[in-house]
Amino acid sequence: MAWRRRCKRQLHENAFGGNVFVFRGRRGDRVKLLWWDGQGLCFVRQATGASKFVWPQASSGAVSLTSAQLSMLLEGIDWRRPVRSWQPTMSA
Repeated sequence: MAWRRRCKRQLHENAFGGNVFVFRGRRGDRVKLLWWDGQGLCFVRQATGASKFVWPQASSGAVSLTSAQLSMLLEGIDWRRPVRSWQPTMSA
């Protein structure tokens, strides 16, 4: 329950509110996700290996990301400047 208390104390958020909370390790190569799925708190840990997650700057201690930004962050993509890999050549 330490993560639930951390959400409440440091982020002033309710861990049971439906948000996904993402915490980064000190070295930047690991993240931990915490969310309430309606029946229990889910906890997932992900590591990148040698590379680091591109982490947003937080002036107030918390940052809000869209689901697309979170997906890119977890995939190791620099979500601040994503590069489109395919461009359409013509329109219908």
